Amino acid sequence: MVCVPAHYDRYLRFSALARDIYISYTDQVEAFGLDECWLDVTGSTGLFGDGITIANDIRARIRCELGLTVSVGVSYNKVFAKLGSDMKKPDATSVITRENFRETAWRLPVSDLLYVGPATTRKLTQFGIHTIGALAQADTDFLYSLLGKNGIMLHRFANGQDRSGVRRYYTIPPMKNIGNSTTAPRDLVSEDDVKITLMALCESVAARLREQGCVCGIVTVGIRTNDFVSFDRQVKLPVPTDSTLTVWEAALDIFRHSHTGDRPVRSLSVKASGLSPADEMTQLSLFPEERKAQRRADIDRTLDRIRAKYGYFSIRRAITLIDPALDLDARGDHIIYPVGFLGTL
Repeated sequence: MVCVPAHYDRYLRFSALARDIYISYTDQVEAFGLDECWLDVTGSTGLFGDGITIANDIRARIRCELGLTVSVGVSYNKVFAKLGSDMKKPDATSVITRENFRETAWRLPVSDLLYVGPATTRKLTQFGIHTIGALAQADTDFLYSLLGKNGIMLHRFANGQDRSGVRRYYTIPPMKNIGNSTTAPRDLVSEDDVKITLMALCESVAARLREQGCVCGIVTVGIRTNDFVSFDRQVKLPVPTDSTLTVWEAALDIFRHSHTGDRPVRSLSVKASGLSPADEMTQLSLFPEERKAQRRADIDRTLDRIRAKYGYFSIRRAITLIDPALDLDARGDHIIYPVGFLGTL
């Protein structure tokens, strides 16, 4: 085996050149990663022909002008367009319509559907849901119990009911919140169970706050019990923060005041909102609090560096050792869904 160095600068350059071609057909071009985009060409068909004609023209131009091959999916929604782009590679146009999606998409593995990641695939296949069609025909109450509201969203995706739009190329949507959720591998029956699960979620949320250079002023906790009763509660923080422990302490305090019964908990979520740039963070007023905040910030940055290099489980909070089975890489194992798709629910 021969290892050669990557040329990331070239990758970025050719991705930008490809997008220059895309925006010559429409200004509704939404990036998905570095090398994929959705295009809404509804308003362009009068100039360039129908979607299939435009797709083939784009493939020909990229092959001629850039020396690259691309595969294109043509469909009436973003989810099936993405699915079509993956069906035939390296150079093809695949079409999924309202009339043929059952014959075309339903036979494919469920893991081919957008946002069905490895963790979700494992959960679905455990219950015999191996194809997109099986997901489309599954009972929605069961999917909700297994995956929460994301189960309903994926069910709609499989049935061709994605209604999310394509953003215009030059618009940058403001980030309103950062959150994560999990359905626990077993019912959470003790406070230690809840502490461990909330810690895993807060690790993910706070790490993403730091990555985005943001602090949050509001923490929200979502709770779903094993009898499917769901509710959210939130608290406004006295000082905006990106500290894992501060977010965790707020989340735990919310849980203690909100979940007063003895019903086991099945699912938890943590969301940070009221975001602002970290450099606008209000200065703490008391010196002991400043020193405490600085120590926590140093610990968080150290953990971020270690995990970036060696993985999430290379270093763990002591509380997670009470029951390691409940600890999870909430960021790595769980798909974070874009607001554009969640807004369709």
